[in-house]
Amino acid sequence: MSMTRKQFYVLSGVIIGSAVAFLDGSVVNLALPHIGRDLGGGLAGLQWVVDGYALSLSALMLLGGSFGDIFGQRRIYFTGLIGFGLASLACGLAPNMPLLIAMRVVQGVFGAMLVPSALAIINTNFPPDMRSVAIGRWTGFSAIVGAGGPLVGGYIVDVTSWRWIFFINIPLLVVTLVLARLGMAEHLGNKNRKIDVMGATLAMLGLGGLTYGLIEGPIHEWSAASLVPLVAGLVALVWFVLYERRANDPMLKLGLFRSHNFTAANVSTFAMYGALGGFFFALGIQLQTVGGYTALAAGASFLPVTIILFLLSSRAGKWSAKYGPRAFMAAGPLLAAAGMALLIPLGRDASYLVHVLPGVMVFALGLALTVAPLTSTVMGSVEMGDSGIASGVNNAVSRVAGLIVVALLGLFGASQSYRFAAILCTVLAAASGVLSWLMIQNPKDVRVASAQSAKS
Repeated sequence: MSMTRKQFYVLSGVIIGSAVAFLDGSVVNLALPHIGRDLGGGLAGLQWVVDGYALSLSALMLLGGSFGDIFGQRRIYFTGLIGFGLASLACGLAPNMPLLIAMRVVQGVFGAMLVPSALAIINTNFPPDMRSVAIGRWTGFSAIVGAGGPLVGGYIVDVTSWRWIFFINIPLLVVTLVLARLGMAEHLGNKNRKIDVMGATLAMLGLGGLTYGLIEGPIHEWSAASLVPLVAGLVALVWFVLYERRANDPMLKLGLFRSHNFTAANVSTFAMYGALGGFFFALGIQLQTVGGYTALAAGASFLPVTIILFLLSSRAGKWSAKYGPRAFMAAGPLLAAAGMALLIPLGRDASYLVHVLPGVMVFALGLALTVAPLTSTVMGSVEMGDSGIASGVNNAVSRVAGLIVVALLGLFGASQSYRFAAILCTVLAAASGVLSWLMIQNPKDVRVASAQSAKS
């Protein structure tokens, strides 16, 4: 793909900006044992450090996508970058667990502006024939920063303090701002649309109640204090869907789900990213607290994921554009599930080469085959004017999935959380592959080209 200088700046800017948001998940998972020793809070506190961020991010992702479509992607992206940087500084300075959790929620608010705008910016700054490859490169390089982050983050945690995993976001975000300003063209928003305040409120209340109930329920033996928020959250989510059906300017455009591939890709996203979020939360803790790994060693154990994503993500994007996404979105999650299954028995003093590496390699191969085709399918199934909200929907689905799965991991107590996580996430990833095979449709032009190639 031959890019102009401005397109190079745009792609570099959204890669680094997106990667910082993804990085926060992977690096924070590695720092959890250190945060727990420093600030206390037990398993529930650590779940909230992860889910506080995921809660506001996922609940407001749709609103963030709508903001971009209304006010312009560039403006909202810049706002997200600046706010995320300031919230990262506050996280690094937090003196106690409640304040850290609160600042993680604020991080998620600005992340909800940042993440959906990144894909929408690619959609509006690259022509259709370059878009799949651009998304593939975005996926690959974002994954390199996001997956390579644990290696750097583990070193930082071991050598300095967990607080520096938040401080390091700030210079990366400054670089992103400079690159974005150099090349990014503004997509004029539709100011006739209105902000869906009621929808955002219901989504936040619904996901908040659900998350609180699932995390606090096992601790309080499912007393009314945890069951009432859980039920209230479910009611709010049902109300949210009903409200969005009637709203004049909904942040969740239910009409998007008339696209078969959009619906199918989001179903697959929920299962696959639920597996991804839950498994890496549990695995990072298991390697350190049971396997005896340092934070650096635990981070280094994920290095094959970085390498394989770098080598294959862009190619997977090209293959998907040529042959259609269905086979890749089926085979990828099934391979990822096989990798997770290999890691289920992981126990004390696990040998990296024998017990960890094989599963990580198989998982990484599956992930590399999945991400770019899935993302291209989502973005290619909607009109240009809906690219922000479509990206927001898909990112929200992925975050909600991780949020719910992480919240579920304490159901059988802290001592059983890893084994439960490994089995649950293996099943979810396998389900994603099966559902993709059954539901995803290759674009018509791809099917015609494949048929003609077979005849010749």
